[in-house]
Order: sequence, then structure tokens, then C-alpha cells
Amino acid sequence: MADQTTRPLAVVTGASTGIGLELAKVCATNGFDLIIAADEPEIERAASVVRPLGAAVEVVQADLATMEGVDKLYAAIKGRPVAALLANAGRGLGKGFLDQDFAEVRRVIDTNVTGTLHLLQKVGRDMRARGEGRILITGSIAGFAPGTYQAVYNGTKAMLDSFSFALRHEVKDSGVTVTCLMPGATETDFFARADMLDTKIGQAKKDDPADVAKTGFDAMMKGEGDVVSGWMNKLQTAIASITPSGVLARAHKSMAEPGGGEK
Repeated sequence: MADQTTRPLAVVTGASTGIGLELAKVCATNGFDLIIAADEPEIERAASVVRPLGAAVEVVQADLATMEGVDKLYAAIKGRPVAALLANAGRGLGKGFLDQDFAEVRRVIDTNVTGTLHLLQKVGRDMRARGEGRILITGSIAGFAPGTYQAVYNGTKAMLDSFSFALRHEVKDSGVTVTCLMPGATETDFFARADMLDTKIGQAKKDDPADVAKTGFDAMMKGEGDVVSGWMNKLQTAIASITPSGVLARAHKSMAEPGGGEK
């Protein structure tokens, strides 16, 4: 194992499964030590997967939808310089907005937006003061289209996609880079947790989270502003940029409508 005192520190959120776990793994294999965080007990199992790759891994189980959870994660950094912050924690929610429990709506917003921005500001200020650091924000190609039957989720991702570009230019020339990873549908627990397994998109073939993570990590290390993973997703974003919102909303309805996968 490499000398642990010389390895830079990466912080990865939403790291218990899926893209977050794969981001932690690719950080470990590229010379980073890690603080990994999620709100599920599975984060301990994730650490056992990452440690054999050569990294020192610290686990923080915290609800990053809350200020207290973000503060707990930030406290675990203990003033150490964070070389890379991979803000990946996210939550989805399917079905029509008027049929959703508002507590679940609020949790999506607080996880995807409020908690993410709180952490980004705290760690980002430290990076700027130090004059170096890399930030990767997991947005989504979902941010390019109105999300019929995923209205809140797509809205939060549109916010993150937009925010990342703005922050990138605010910190330009500070030594801090901001990269937005915009995946499409990926083979993770997302659709099960969002109660969307009965939809067409829930049942469709999806991207490999390891490939998505590698794409995002490479873009972050190069200091690129954004990256869409997968050529089909690149095509979708190109089409979305010239398609009226009403047409996009209608198309999204066919993919995300509850029970649509059974039709």
C-alpha cells in the first residue's frame, strides 16, 4: 500500500452503491484516500469494497438532506485539504406531482439541491482559500427536459446542471475546477427507490455505472466543464437543445408514466 500520508483526499457522497461507489473505486485506484458518505448502513459495505484497492477509507453515515448531516460530514474532514469533492448524493421520485407525498418531494429537493449546495459552499471555500481543488457535481441529462412524472427530480437536476456552469466561472482562475457529470439512465438502485420499475425507462437497458464514473472522473481530472456519458445520451442532449419543451414533456411522459412499462 502506498504511503498514506502522501495521498490526496477525495470526498465522495452517495457512495454506498451505483455511480457513487464506482466513483470511490476509481478515486482509490488513482491514488486518493477517501471519505465516503451516504445515509444508508450499506456505506460500511462499500468501504470494504474500496479499501482493498489501496486507499485509506473513512466512512460517514449521515443524512445529507439535512444541514446537520452535511455538517457531520464536513466535521469529519477535520481541516484536511480536500483535493477532490465528488458531490454525487441524489434521490429520485416517480409518479405525478399531485399524487406524491410532499415530505418525499421535500427530501428530493433537500438531498439533490440544498444539501449538495451546502457542502459545495463549505468545501469550495476551503479550496479557494488554498488555491486548488477539483469539484465534480453529478447532474443529469434529465436536466435538459421537463420531467413529466419526474417533475421534481428533473427540476433539481436542471438546477444542478445550470449551477455547475455558473460556479465554474465564478471560481475561474482561482485554482479550483468545477465539472458537471451528466449521465443518462444508469443501472443502479435509482429506479427501484423512485418507485419507477413499472415504467418504460425503469425497464429499459441502462448504462454501466462503472463506465459513467470513469467518464466523470477523467473529465474532473482534466478540469473539463461538463461531460455527458454515453453517445446515445450525447445525442439526446443535442436533440433536446433544439426541441420545444412541450414536445420534450410529452416524450418524457411516455417513458416515465406509471404502469407504462406494461403497455
